[in-house]
Amino acid sequence: MTAPSATPVRCLTGACIAGTLGLLLYRLTGAIAYSFASHAVSTHNQLIYSLTVAVRTLVVGLCTLGTGVFSIIGVGLVALSVQILWQRWVQPSHD
Repeated sequence: MTAPSATPVRCLTGACIAGTLGLLLYRLTGAIAYSFASHAVSTHNQLIYSLTVAVRTLVVGLCTLGTGVFSIIGVGLVALSVQILWQRWVQPSHD
């Protein structure tokens, strides 16, 4: 079974999906960061405070990583569709 070939329509569809996921994760990251900033940790135990800060940093960092990955994928798929269109324009097939 062969893999389907890349077409500009498939690339742009994937770019729209990845861009939408990137935008949603961006907004989620902002909401989480705002929520963490507005709710301070109220404990006098240093261990609990350190664990809370570490978990908050991890959650915001993972959301930011997801945002970056999906955004880069979207930009890459748009660039791939432009490359495919450019190759078709420069080298038309002789059918």
